[in-house]
Order: sequence, then structure tokens, then C-alpha cells
Amino acid sequence: MLQTVHIEITRRALESTFSQRALKKIISANVGLDAPKNQIGHDEYHFDNNAFEESRLYLEEQRALIPPALESGKVASAWRAFGRLTHTAQDFYAHSNYVYLWLARQPSGMVPAPSQIDPIDDTLVENSSLRSGKSYFPFGFLSFIPGLKGPATQLLPTDSHARMNLDSEACGPMFEYAFHAAIKRTNHEFKLIARSLTKELNLVFTDR
Repeated sequence: MLQTVHIEITRRALESTFSQRALKKIISANVGLDAPKNQIGHDEYHFDNNAFEESRLYLEEQRALIPPALESGKVASAWRAFGRLTHTAQDFYAHSNYVYLWLARQPSGMVPAPSQIDPIDDTLVENSSLRSGKSYFPFGFLSFIPGLKGPATQLLPTDSHARMNLDSEACGPMFEYAFHAAIKRTNHEFKLIARSLTKELNLVFTDR
């Protein structure tokens, strides 16, 4: 997803839960995963190239960092871990075909509103048809360059990241489903962590 989209998703999901100070740190770490150094060789950060298991392990690693960081008074470290976690969780919906699989499961003729999407349907998460966009060079790289995006994308396979992604509104109506799924998933990730913390540590974590 575009950085502006990650920011909007994270704000919508967490603004009423975290202080502005905490939210700023979380957002900074979230968009930091899109730094150039994190784009190559780190499929697990973005659910790219069908790295589903690797990405799930990365999410678990970031979750596991949060309680001990809070217990040792390293609150900023906990916020950064949560920011990285939310970025990866949000990218799942933009970089995979989860949205399409979910819509295909709906009764014939029914098209639920984007806000109705279930972001954690285990039968889809474990579905053998689940795929995420692949990186193809050099045309995959060229598809990120303004002016070359259109022509380069047309030269790429249908399973490429450039053809599959739902990173922004420009990608069409399916983007709204990915957007709402990412908001719900971000809230879900917070609740998972909150349940593992004492009341006192929850207050520290949310900075309220």
C-alpha cells in the first residue's frame, strides 16, 4: 500500500486508542518498512512472492517483542514493533488475492459493501488458492516509475505484484475492500496484544 494509505488506515484504526505521541511512533515504524532497503530481500515484510509462512512468522516475532519491551520500560521499542507489525498485516490484503477469494465465497448475486469484509476468515487464509504478487525484473521495477508504469505493467504476468496489488484507489473498486480489511485487521492485532498485557501495561502501551 502507498504510505499515505498506511497512515490513513493506522489512524482510523488506532487514533481513539493511542495517544498522539504513541501513534506518531507507530506510524513512523509502519511506513518505515517501505524504505528502499526493506523492499528487496524482505518479502516477509509485505506478504510478497507468496511468502505467507515467512510473513506470519514475522508478525509473531513483532508481537512477541512488545510485552517484554513494555515490562522493561522500553515503550518506544514496543510502539515501533507494533508499527512494523501493522504494516505487514495491512499489506496482506493489498498484496494477495484474499479480497477476491472472499468475494467469490459470497452467495450468487450478493456483493457486500467493503465495510462488511471479514479480514480473518481462516478457511481463506489457509486456502490453497491464496496467492500474493510476485516480483519480476526488470519490468517489475519499471512499473514503479511514473510514466513507465502503464507500459511496464502490461508486459508483466497476471500474478505479478504490479498486476495484482490493491495499493491505492487507482487500483480500482477492490481497493476499498482491502482498505477496510486492513483497518479491521489493525484493530484485531491491537486486541490480541492487549489481551496479553496487564491493565497497567495496557495503559503504558496506549500512553493514556
